Amino acid sequence: MKDNININCQEFCIKGCILGDECPNIKYQKATSQFIQDTPLDKILEIAQASRLKKRIGPPRK
Repeated sequence: MKDNININCQEFCIKGCILGDECPNIKYQKATSQFIQDTPLDKILEIAQASRLKKRIGPPRK
């Protein structure tokens, strides 16, 4: 693995990870995949709704 890999995943990996096994965020990919597999869709939607409400009623971000 290269030590100085630094890309903006949000910008470059829109259609999937471009670094493959060299991705510095691979541990997050695995954890996210596991979460999606283990969590019912209704629970994921509930989490998303709670997050959305929290952002709407919270103080404005700068």
